[in-house]
Amino acid sequence: MDNLTSIVRAEIARQYKSVRQFAFAVNIPLSTINSALHNGIGGSSYDTVVQICKALGIKPVSDDAAHYLTEDALHLLEQYAQLDNYGRHTISSVMQVEYDRCTELSRPRAKRAAAVPSVNVSTSEPEAV
Repeated sequence: MDNLTSIVRAEIARQYKSVRQFAFAVNIPLSTINSALHNGIGGSSYDTVVQICKALGIKPVSDDAAHYLTEDALHLLEQYAQLDNYGRHTISSVMQVEYDRCTELSRPRAKRAAAVPSVNVSTSEPEAV
């Protein structure tokens, strides 16, 4: 499954109760949405892709449209860009801890028990590189 299809699938699940509800809300036939989700969004007409992405708040990151952002992710990136080095270091540290926590949840329980996450957040500003 391509990146955009994965994002669309996740956003429909997050924002709507069902694919049927989403199709009704955006006035696209359910069969068209199901086909796009099954075969990949890239195989749909340009107008359909734009309509689906606009309804879900998904925007391309670059001109080649290989990467897409939701409104939430775009907002976070805009905020991140305003941070100083200390703020970026703090966000990076927290992000790593949360990433480790979330990826550990997908591992078998025995392996999770062996891994104990640790946090080392400095109270002073990191040195400039």
